[in-house]
Amino acid sequence: MYYAHSTDDPGKRDWQLLRVHLQNVADIASEFADRFGAGDLAYAGGLLHDVGKYSPEFQRRLEGANIRVDHSTAGAREARALYPKQVSRILEYIITGHHGGLLNYGSNESGLEERLGDRFLPDYSAYRDEMQVPDLAGFRLGLRPVQNRVGFTVAFYTRMLYSCLVDADSLDTEAFADPGSSSVRGRYESFEILSRRFDEYMAALLSNTEETPINEQRREIYERCRGMAALPPQVFTLTVPTGGGKTLSSMAFALDHLRQHDLQRIFYVIPYTSIIEQNAATFRKIFGSRNVLEHHSNFDPKAITGDDVDTVKRLLELSAENWDMPITVTTNVQFFESLFSNKRSKCRKIHNLARSVIILDEAQMLPTDFLRPCLQALSELVRNYGSTVVICTATQPKLSDLLDESIRPVEIMRSPAELYEAFRRVRVNDLGSLSDEELTARLKKHRQVLCIVNTRAHAQHLHAALSEHGRCFHLSARMCPVHRRKQLKEIKDLLKAGEECRVISTQLIEAGVDIDFPAVYRAITGVDSIAQAAGRCNREGKADRGEVYVFRSTEGHGRATSWQRLTAEVGRMVMDTHDDLLSLPAVEAYFQRLYSYKGEKGLDREGILQSFEKRAREFAFSFEDVGWKFSIIEQGTKDLVVPYGEEGRKLVDELRSSESPWKYARRLQGYTINIYPNEFRELERAGEIDLFGDRFYVLNDMSKYSEETGFINRKDIEGEGSLLIV
Repeated sequence: MYYAHSTDDPGKRDWQLLRVHLQNVADIASEFADRFGAGDLAYAGGLLHDVGKYSPEFQRRLEGANIRVDHSTAGAREARALYPKQVSRILEYIITGHHGGLLNYGSNESGLEERLGDRFLPDYSAYRDEMQVPDLAGFRLGLRPVQNRVGFTVAFYTRMLYSCLVDADSLDTEAFADPGSSSVRGRYESFEILSRRFDEYMAALLSNTEETPINEQRREIYERCRGMAALPPQVFTLTVPTGGGKTLSSMAFALDHLRQHDLQRIFYVIPYTSIIEQNAATFRKIFGSRNVLEHHSNFDPKAITGDDVDTVKRLLELSAENWDMPITVTTNVQFFESLFSNKRSKCRKIHNLARSVIILDEAQMLPTDFLRPCLQALSELVRNYGSTVVICTATQPKLSDLLDESIRPVEIMRSPAELYEAFRRVRVNDLGSLSDEELTARLKKHRQVLCIVNTRAHAQHLHAALSEHGRCFHLSARMCPVHRRKQLKEIKDLLKAGEECRVISTQLIEAGVDIDFPAVYRAITGVDSIAQAAGRCNREGKADRGEVYVFRSTEGHGRATSWQRLTAEVGRMVMDTHDDLLSLPAVEAYFQRLYSYKGEKGLDREGILQSFEKRAREFAFSFEDVGWKFSIIEQGTKDLVVPYGEEGRKLVDELRSSESPWKYARRLQGYTINIYPNEFRELERAGEIDLFGDRFYVLNDMSKYSEETGFINRKDIEGEGSLLIV
């Protein structure tokens, strides 16, 4: 008898038989891969992935022997012997990597080739007595490469099959080892029920809406989205101004489109956690908590309320592993890094993107340094996996020139230009160059005003100057999320009451924060960021026109750095040549110039696309290297937990005495900031941080943290190291 998994029973009465595990994984993986025509290949991968466990050595290991046994290489070696290269190579990658991650192809000294070379493997031949490997002689990949990038297409296909295999393996193992968790999975409702709830919600919302020209426009946007849902799966753009109701309208499109074309799931991808929190809360209100996964690092489980809370929380925790929820709301970072990762945990979920609706909200924030690889991945999902992608924003980036001609987007709105004029609520004024003294003098004259700058140093200087003349708020990523939320609530209350309120912020506040000022000042930057800043001005249309003032700082600590310097320069060029900086022609000109300046290499900083084409004929791919290189968030920063407020101190006290500190990871996100390694070393040398559970670094000297500005770093104030992190 050969077993896959053991229990505490020495009699092995309830151990899982190996042939049962292999058959289960093959069936589940095949079902997943059938969505994109690869069921037979996934089935073979499922049967072969653990044949190395047929060795007597592995069976002794299950019985308690303290020995290491390579069980992941055997199935790949069998695939190489059984199948032609274009089939076997894909199986080799996914089988060898089903625990440790997809390998580089490498050479005989490293990577896949080294694993499949002459290294000794225990005898696993007994598998042939218990199972029959399928004949794949007639199997064809059936892929259509995008922009003739055959290597990328095959590598993406390999990663999708890998996802099917590792999710199937995890699910069957969970069903055996943790049947309680397994029974919780899938307890969500059908899209038929969810669509009915949405229709009821929208009917009530629209019936209670005042008849105004703007609300009439919003209704037309909504109806247009529903009507365009009948078009076949493809790439769409949805160009709707701020305040046009694009969140609910895009969801209406997704629900109707999914139903009419028998698609599987809806993914709502957003660059900022602040927008995610708002949108996910709305979706939970409409669809119920058990049907909406909010997946990002700052998610607070306290947001889940209602009946059967503990079961719903467990369901969401499990769904975060493989995105099997009807509606998933996640970040650009989670979404795209999963698509390019080689790691089992990140790749496990991506097969569920096949035959789904993927909405990219605030699409102008797609990571520019990786724009071409991101667009290539989205194109693959549309071309070879039956998905629909909706590129949704008020400031539409110029992407059509970067896409394959067969995947050019279809605009959902009839006339985005007319919509822009209908929703136009601000006037942009160019103030030219201003010193801090001149800028402060202007800001003091406003009773309610928001000023957004490019560096932390500039924010610190302006806040200090304005604080001498009354209450002034400061917002930056140097404040932990709980602290920022507290500040924002106070700001909103003052604005609503008509009280005096001046705010100095880094660009963090542009991240979809629902806040409304009569006047906004913005240091020169890219047109997309200026448009985001304008979205915080006259948001509710209380005035005929809100005033947005763009200025160039003459101060050294106020000048943009690196990437911001380029976007600011291009933004200035567009401002000089367009009367209305926020018009659609100006936005198009901005992105056209920006992408032109970046060039082919600048839009694929790490050369990821080319790395897949170098040895495409051999199916020799660098999965591990690409997984390491593709990182949207700048590497090198350290997480620092700040015991802010009573709740933060209580949480850190619990962490201090806990035997399972890892359980606090999600709750601590709201009290975490990012600092640079040199700052971390300074705190460490001064004994101002404590380490808990080998992973949580906690600030123990709260004199380093200000109630007004957050974490205090002398270099920020003096203008050194002022690169903005948001």
